[in-house]
Amino acid sequence: KAGIAYEVPGQDGWATRLESVLAVIYLIFNEGYASAGDRHIRADLCDEAIRLGRLLTELQPGEPEIEGLLSLMLLHHARRAARIGAAGEILTLETQDRSLWDRAGIREGVALVERALQRGRPGAYQLQAAIIAVHAETPSFAETDWQQIALLYGELARTADNPVYELNRIVALSYVEGPVAALARLRPIAMALVQYQPFYAVQADLFARAGQPNQARLAYRRAIDLSQSDSERRFLSGCLEALPGRPAGT
Repeated sequence: KAGIAYEVPGQDGWATRLESVLAVIYLIFNEGYASAGDRHIRADLCDEAIRLGRLLTELQPGEPEIEGLLSLMLLHHARRAARIGAAGEILTLETQDRSLWDRAGIREGVALVERALQRGRPGAYQLQAAIIAVHAETPSFAETDWQQIALLYGELARTADNPVYELNRIVALSYVEGPVAALARLRPIAMALVQYQPFYAVQADLFARAGQPNQARLAYRRAIDLSQSDSERRFLSGCLEALPGRPAGT
C-alpha cells in the first residue's frame, strides 16, 4: 500500500542496507545474551544471530564490519558457560572461571577481527570485537591491559557520538587511574544517561571501590529499580548487601 518496492539494492545502496541488517542481527544476539525474560541467557537466539552472521560473511565476503560483528558475537558467546552461577546469579569478568570459556570460539573470533582490521576500514563492530578479544586472550582479570582497552574505547567513541562508549572507557580507566578519578569523569555524561541502568551500576561500583558506601547504596538502588531481569536484580542486590556498614539513619 505504501508503494515500497521489494528490490535487491545496487552497490550504491549496499552500505545503508548493511548497517540496518547488522544492527538487527546484533539486537537478536543481545536479547539472547542478556535476555529480559526469566532466563538471563537464551542460547538459541545467540546461536541464530551467529548463524545469520556466518551467512552474511558467505554472501558478502571481505566486508570488515560483517567480520567484526561475527567476531564480536563469537567472543561474547564463548564465555556463556561461565557467566551465570549455580544460583542463577550473574558472574562478572573478575569472578568467572576462565577455564570454562570456549577456546575454539575465542580463536575463531580473534582471527576474524584481526583479518577485518587488516583491511584498513575499522568500524564500530570491529573495534568492539577488538576490545572483547583483549579480555578473551587475557589469562586472568588482574592481567587485563586496561590501558589498551581504554584506547580502543577512545577510537570507538570517534565513530559515533555515543555516551555509552565513554562510560565503558571510564570503567577501563578506573583500573588505571583509580575510582575517584573515574567518578569525576562520569559527571559530564550523567545527564545523557539519566535513564540508563548500567550508568548507575558503574557509578555504584566506583563509589564502593572508592570507600563511599552510602553513595554506593543510592546508586545500586537506582540500578535495581531500572533493571529488567531477575538475574540482574539478584546480582545488584548482592552487591548492595555486601557493602560495609549501615545506611545513615537506620
